[in-house]
Parts: sequence; structure tokens; C-alpha cells
Amino acid sequence: MSIKSRLSGCGVSRRDMIRIGAGGLGFGLFGGIGPVPYVLGQASRAAAATQSGKILVIFEWFGGNDGLNTIVPYGDPMYYKHRPTIGIKEKDLLKIDAQFGWHKSMGGMKNLYDEGKVAIVQGVGYDQPSFSHFTSISFWHTGAPNSGNEYGWLGRTASALDPSGTRPNMIVNISDSQTLAVKAEKHVPLVFIDPTKFQRALFAPEKSALEVLAAQRAPVGDVHKYVLEVTQSAAQASEVVRAAWGKYKGKDNRDLRLLDLDKVAALIEADFPTRLYYVPLRNSLFDTHVNQAAPHDRQLEYCADAIAGFFQEMKRIGRADDVVMYVHSEFGRRVPENTSLGTDHGTAQVNFVIGNSVKGGLYGKPPSLTNLVLGDNLEATTDFRRVYASLIDGWLGVDSAKVLGQKFETMGMFKA
Repeated sequence: MSIKSRLSGCGVSRRDMIRIGAGGLGFGLFGGIGPVPYVLGQASRAAAATQSGKILVIFEWFGGNDGLNTIVPYGDPMYYKHRPTIGIKEKDLLKIDAQFGWHKSMGGMKNLYDEGKVAIVQGVGYDQPSFSHFTSISFWHTGAPNSGNEYGWLGRTASALDPSGTRPNMIVNISDSQTLAVKAEKHVPLVFIDPTKFQRALFAPEKSALEVLAAQRAPVGDVHKYVLEVTQSAAQASEVVRAAWGKYKGKDNRDLRLLDLDKVAALIEADFPTRLYYVPLRNSLFDTHVNQAAPHDRQLEYCADAIAGFFQEMKRIGRADDVVMYVHSEFGRRVPENTSLGTDHGTAQVNFVIGNSVKGGLYGKPPSLTNLVLGDNLEATTDFRRVYASLIDGWLGVDSAKVLGQKFETMGMFKA
């Protein structure tokens, strides 16, 4: 059987496989080297259809980022009244206007903002907020606060983009375990943290049974067909991911520290057919209850530099116009500093939407620092689902009401 026929259905064409360095050899399901799996099937057509498609990257800052010390309302004297010690002085800010300024560590994102490529959304939250990290992030993952949904908001977006579920590898989740946001009815996300070790995770008793099932090419029933499809998908995906990572040059640049965004850059450069990427921040320092200044400073610098570097990579590979990034946390911090010179779990936060197609600027009504709610907290002025709706409708071009269960007003943050 020819290599061309083997590649006829995987999501990556023969040309792409050669270009990203896969050659004609691949990794088997459990890591051994062998022929490229026969299952590399129909995806070349899907890849061709999506190569010019729009890509959305979610960069989740888990831990509860302090929005007030990220985009600082230095023009409001109440800010310094609430934060006499940890409030950032005007002279230390990267100013936006007479009211707001960037934290001094965020020069990379400030440069993108000055180029008109960053939308800053203020006062983002939801009604009846939870102060639990895990409860609140589950609301953001499902897009269903204080209610619930079996599938994640990004998984439902994948279903809106491809209702039949026929396009392979629509979602990639850079994580050591699947994020609820990417759970989908008809799309199986690729989930990995280390491209060099990416393979399907199985318990020992499952491995031998699935090896036997996978050896039988002709399915004997619907369940067996499903097992074959998942097994084959895992095999071909691990091959292409490892090949893409092996060829990606950004990983060898010590000055290019992209956190886990480098894996996304590698797959985009390899023309992987993914439209939706979800990247939760690892080793977060955003839960700043004690001595906030230094760890928050470092974390903002790491993240801002990674984002700036990622978009430099998108420019280098000619994909900058195709990619938008969305940055959020699960909540903000309480307004007054605490006695440990930190801040406690809060409510409204600041979000960022970044890309060449973004109309940069300040969006949303800034929350009042005088009229606080729920024990010295900001009152949310922008429902986070308005940001989701803006991304789904305005960038990806599908009906956000079908994804979110109701219509939310969009924010007009994308260029025509």
C-alpha cells in the first residue's frame, strides 16, 4: 500500500507529513516505531478546508488574577485608599490614559496594545459569584454559572462549527488532564502536556484488550467501530504531534519562553487542522493571599512575555491574521489589601482578547471602587458570556446563542 493512500484520511496530507518531518515512519499507539498507521485517512481534505480557518486560543490564568493590579485604575483615589501598601504608584505604570495603566511587568502586552491588537475588557464576571476556585472555574468552563451543562463551552463551539463531528482534531487541550471546557458531544479533544511522550493513556488491563480489538480492522459492531476509531485517532494524532514538535525551531530559542503556548505554535506551524486550543496556565502564582507584590509581578511578566512571543511566532510563520487569543481567570481579587499584604478571592476581573483582527482598546464599564458589594468586592459590569459570544459570533462566525443557550450582546471587538 502506498504512503499516499495511508495518509488519505488522517487530517494531514502527505505533503504536510513530509514537510513537518514525519517522513514515512510513525509511532505506534503505545510508542514503538513502525509504519505510519493506515488510519491516517480523510483528514487531508479536512486539513485543506481548515488551513485558512480562524483559530481561537484560550489561555487560562487559573488562580484568580488581581485585575486591579493588572490594569491599574490609578486615576481613582479610592484605589490607593483601599490599597495603601500594595497599590502600584503612578510612576511605576505603563500608562494607557489619564485613568488606567498597565502593570510595569507587562511590557510585551502593552506593545501589542499600542499596535491596536489588544482588547481590554473590564468588570468581567457573573451574578451570584462563587469564591471557590474550582466552582467558579467550572462555571467559566461550561459557560453556565449556577446552573450547569454536561459539555464545555468550547466543546459546544466545536459542535457549532462542525455539527456532524466529521472534522478530526478540532480541539487541542495542552494539559495533563482534560479540561471541562473542551468536553464535547461529538469531538474528542487531543489532550497532552509533553509532545515527545504524547500517547493514549490506558490502564494496564485495558491495554492488552484494546490491542486485540485494534488488530481487527473490520468492526464487528458499533462499539467495536468506536474503539477502532478512537484507537486509530490516538495513533495518528500522537505521530503528527511529535513530528510537528520535533521540527518546531522555537523550542530551541532560549529567549523565546512561551510557557505551554509553544506547543500551540508548533501545531499551527505544521498546519494541524485544530480550530480551538485550550491552554491552562501551569504552576500559577495568581492566588496572591500573602505578600502579593513580588509573585504577581513575576507571573504577569512571564505571561505577558509568553503572549508577546507567541504572536511574534505567528508573524514569523505567516499565521498572525488567523489567530485570536483570549485570556481570563476564574475570578478577580477583593478590593482592599489584607493584613498579609495580599488580596483575597474576589469577583469581577479583567479579560484580554488579542490578535491582528482585534479592534484594540478598553471595553466594558469599569467597576466602581466606591460602591462595593459582597464584602468589599467589585460589582461585575460585564457578563463573561458576552465575551464568549463576541468570540463565537464575531471571530469564529457561528451562532453563539446555540452554544450558550441564550443570546448575549456582543462587544464589537473585531475588525470587519
